[in-house]
Amino acid sequence: MESFNKVLQAFAWSAAILFIFAGCMLTYEVTARYLFVAPTIWAAELSQLCLIWGTMIAMPWLLKTNRHIAVDALTERLAARAKMVCQALSMIVIAVFSAIVVWKGGGIFLDSFERGRTTGSMLDLPTWVSELAIPLGFALLFIQALIEFVNSIMGDNREGRSVS
Repeated sequence: MESFNKVLQAFAWSAAILFIFAGCMLTYEVTARYLFVAPTIWAAELSQLCLIWGTMIAMPWLLKTNRHIAVDALTERLAARAKMVCQALSMIVIAVFSAIVVWKGGGIFLDSFERGRTTGSMLDLPTWVSELAIPLGFALLFIQALIEFVNSIMGDNREGRSVS
């Protein structure tokens, strides 16, 4: 479990770096386009790739550290046991949803990989490069949701994790 936490931490830092790269590429593109009237053929597509990968690989870390968006106006008013049940049920929903996305997204990735599909843009990147992020990110999210499910039924509330 500790090694999985280290993997999540590495992916979270990688995601942060990808977001910085995306911001730099988009800033360069805007500057080149509007200041020098010389748009790039690569900045928009590569920044989009960075944003997709960054978002997907950051999801399990966000769940682990309870930094995702949560509407807890009702659950905060519940008793501790009811909060635990809500937390456990939400982790089951996340795990089931993630498993479905891994299954469907994996099929889309494999189909694109086998057919050699490309983006059709000026760079003409293989589409599987961006599509692989979906099953990978959701597979990691699935594992983390199962870990959080076990933590919630065991009453584990460490690392500032709330049970709402």
